[in-house]
Amino acid sequence: MLNEKPSLKSSAIALLYLLPMLVISITFHIYPIISSFAMSLYTKYDFYTDKVGGLGFDNFVYLWNDPDFHLAVKNTLIFVIAVVPITVILSLVIALLLNQIKFLSGFFRTIYFLPFVTSTIAIAMVWNWIYHSDYGLMNYFLGWFGIHPIHWLTDPNYSLLALIIMSIWKNLGFNIILFLVGINNIDDGYYKAAEIDGANAFQRFWNVTLPLLSPITFLVSINGVIGSFKVFDEIFALFQGTPGPGKADLTIVYYLYQKFYTEYKYPVAAASGVVLFFLILLVTLVQLWYSRKHVHY
Repeated sequence: MLNEKPSLKSSAIALLYLLPMLVISITFHIYPIISSFAMSLYTKYDFYTDKVGGLGFDNFVYLWNDPDFHLAVKNTLIFVIAVVPITVILSLVIALLLNQIKFLSGFFRTIYFLPFVTSTIAIAMVWNWIYHSDYGLMNYFLGWFGIHPIHWLTDPNYSLLALIIMSIWKNLGFNIILFLVGINNIDDGYYKAAEIDGANAFQRFWNVTLPLLSPITFLVSINGVIGSFKVFDEIFALFQGTPGPGKADLTIVYYLYQKFYTEYKYPVAAASGVVLFFLILLVTLVQLWYSRKHVHY
């Protein structure tokens, strides 16, 4: 049955099964992407009549000369470089520790997973209190080490760090669950063979656990990179509708939001979305190239 050659009838039946999902994907994913690419080339555009008066690369020239867009790209790259590696490492470490816990293991896993399913608004409210310069927990703990209170949400030198810390905490839960699934799927025979060969705990981790977890690590990294490049709701919620003090937390998606919803420069917003698309595509292609050599399936 599985080895039968596809016929016209079987192909038509398969397409009928796929049709609902294809319609949804084309309507809500493919068509908007194509429209955004087209709109990024509009040099004269009337939103109310949907008339295009000219085409060209003026919007990309505008981005090239816009200091705010340069700042948005810089902040986005800093955010991605800081959040993704730390999140992956912390998630793996916590997953390894949770895997050793037998008593109330389900409870601890639920606790770590809660931030992932909690509303960003609720999380931002809690972290606004944690970051409060006068009675926040963060400054309270720093005071133990003689560090003066830091204005986390109003000082441009610390606001991006505050965003990074909150985002790492928020994204840990889902990654921990993925790593736990990967760890539990590793055959104990590999560890027993390593013990027979005289490998210690670190050698077993380095030569058995890490290589066999590489597909999960790759998945977590890909998801982390894409999600970090698209960061927006955390900024909007944490800084109450602003891109941080002095635009210190302005990212590409927030820049797109400002151009589209507050300045009504739709073609410029579309052009920034195209730049973001190619940035994510470039980083993803690099990760795919790296995975071919270092991921063990």
